[in-house]
Amino acid sequence: MVTTAEVEPSQYDRITELKAFDEMKAGVKGLLDTGVTKLPRIFVNEQSLPLDQLVIFSEDDQAAGIPVIDLDGATNDPAKRKEIVKEILDACGSWGFFQIINHGIPQSMLDEIRDGVRKFHEQPTAAKKAYYTREYAGKKFIYNSNFYLFEGPVTNWRDTISAIMAPNPANPEDLPEVCRDIIVEYSKEVIRLGHLLFELFSEAMGLSPNHLTDMDCEEEMMLLGHYYPPCPEPEKAIGINNHKDNDFLTILLQDHIGGLQVLHDGKWAEVPYVPGALVINTGDLLQLISNDKFLSVVHRVQSKKVGPRISVAGFFRPVFDNPRLFRPMKEILSEDNPAIYKECTNKEYLKAYFQTGQDGTPALDRFKL
Repeated sequence: MVTTAEVEPSQYDRITELKAFDEMKAGVKGLLDTGVTKLPRIFVNEQSLPLDQLVIFSEDDQAAGIPVIDLDGATNDPAKRKEIVKEILDACGSWGFFQIINHGIPQSMLDEIRDGVRKFHEQPTAAKKAYYTREYAGKKFIYNSNFYLFEGPVTNWRDTISAIMAPNPANPEDLPEVCRDIIVEYSKEVIRLGHLLFELFSEAMGLSPNHLTDMDCEEEMMLLGHYYPPCPEPEKAIGINNHKDNDFLTILLQDHIGGLQVLHDGKWAEVPYVPGALVINTGDLLQLISNDKFLSVVHRVQSKKVGPRISVAGFFRPVFDNPRLFRPMKEILSEDNPAIYKECTNKEYLKAYFQTGQDGTPALDRFKL
């Protein structure tokens, strides 16, 4: 059992505590259900920047904060599409994050996928245990707590389900009944939207619309459903610690609870909740092939006293063992813009990323020339 008592550093055996937590197969939600009122030592985060470094942009000050881009007209108005491409280029080169509205996914579906994720995580532990595993090979649907439980420097106050939905999607029968239908339907919409965004990204780099698609950038789509229970001591915990995404593109649905923060110019900026909007961020692999034209930036999720916070993320990247070599694209290189990174496969990059355990060390640094 995970202890909730204070222990002296000399008495603290982190690995033993982690194993005890993992063997419960109940996640953070199950731990909270036992009635803990004090944060177990494995969840105490010692890496947070001071709270006075957090900058929160108001809804009236969006011009100074994370951009909100209206996709209306992106598929049927060439002039408007050109404007959108310019806005995306600016956002990805300065923030690495932006929000989109008028993306084509109805509000009812956004509500339903959030509700489906919540329903899964709020089932009795016995109903979830069958899906709990740390063995990812060959698995299309997984439930666990903390991808990097034994590698990371701090345990995150978060549980997650993940489903591989492209190119060979999980069998519907292998998905939990409580959220099966909405995972299938929402994933189709995320894949459609991801394809549009990759077209716009390609055009932003002066390339043909299908350029990034033809490079297998959107080959795999993994859907993640995060559940952040209310935290008894949120000032000591972290929902997801500092990290960059190990993909090309992430499409994120968040809720009104808040807590998503982006490191920008040395300060943490809150990503505000915009009803109906989706949060878009570019990952390490897009930064690599764009030669730093598109940025992959550090972000985190702060724990909250209230909750649960629900978020749903679609990760786009090649399949793990795709043999393609990724390098800065020759089409955008020049004498004034030489390659910054050496080539690597997706597997080589992910190996470097996983070795960091999300400790804040940029995996891309290992591939700099």
